[in-house]
Amino acid sequence: MLRLPPFDYHAPKSVAEAVALKAECGETAMYSAGGTDLFPNMKRRQFTPQTLIGLRDLAELQKIESADGMRTGSGVSLNQVAEHPEIIKRFPALAKAAALVSAPQLRNMGTIGGNLCLDTRCNYYNQTFPWRKALGFCLKKDGDICWVALSSPKCLAVSSSDCAPVAMALNAEFYLVAQDGERTVPAAEFYKNDGADFLNKTPDELLVSIRLPAHEGWRMNYKKLRRRDSIDFPILGVATALRLEKSGRSGAAASSGTVGSSSIAGECAEIRIVLGAVASSPLRAYEAEKMLIGERLTTERIEAAAHVAAKLAKPLDNTDMTLGFRKKMVSRFVADAIKEALEN
Repeated sequence: MLRLPPFDYHAPKSVAEAVALKAECGETAMYSAGGTDLFPNMKRRQFTPQTLIGLRDLAELQKIESADGMRTGSGVSLNQVAEHPEIIKRFPALAKAAALVSAPQLRNMGTIGGNLCLDTRCNYYNQTFPWRKALGFCLKKDGDICWVALSSPKCLAVSSSDCAPVAMALNAEFYLVAQDGERTVPAAEFYKNDGADFLNKTPDELLVSIRLPAHEGWRMNYKKLRRRDSIDFPILGVATALRLEKSGRSGAAASSGTVGSSSIAGECAEIRIVLGAVASSPLRAYEAEKMLIGERLTTERIEAAAHVAAKLAKPLDNTDMTLGFRKKMVSRFVADAIKEALEN
């Protein structure tokens, strides 16, 4: 049985107290909210903090506010995000992504902030300490070799957050606080494509809240590929958000909600396509988006753009299932995510 290493636990009552405690303890302390990812990593000795700063009692992290778009505290549980009526109505892709994380019991404990800051994953990293020691460790932790690609100068562990691609597709903003100040970071700048250094966030900074700008009139979706329908991390996640010109749909498509070769009367005014679990950060498919902006979203055009988006995915042997299958599913999932968004 894997056991947690010994640690001291503190339960501050405010954000100011929490960040002050982190500054005092320095590198020996870590923040803990739900702990659904942190505690398994501690058991495997990927993290060995001497002090945990519990965030469960911080009221500032538990709020969901509808003003100025929507602001969600980082300590709100994934089940609360998935079931919140306003989030379901205004940001259904985020509610869907939260609902697809792991299993109900873990969604009750896990938080939206924890999922957005989820540690990158790799078959050579997410192992017990004796296993990793026998291998000689890896570039992400204690070693100097990326076992996925021996010549790689950087860690290739995979971003496995379900909510991160949606946050990027919705132009979310992350509000961070540390003892020496605060700042707001756009989601597009929050993630870095390096498995070992994957967040634009210092260890002392606490993610307090996530703001989603208003997206009235937008259609959005999230699709997830994994071996099992629960528990498993994504081996592919696709988030889409799009806005049509006001002319909207016409004819048979307006009543049927299907996407045919000439079904959309209005043109695509804006679209964002983000791929998750294909690299160390979510990837925005800019070239695919350019193919659709200003165009009618026919089935043929959507599938052509999905094929271009799939070129971003270069699967490596560090997650589940075969490389060829994972690569092939990208274009299918991108196309289906856009089509389903149009039908909603």
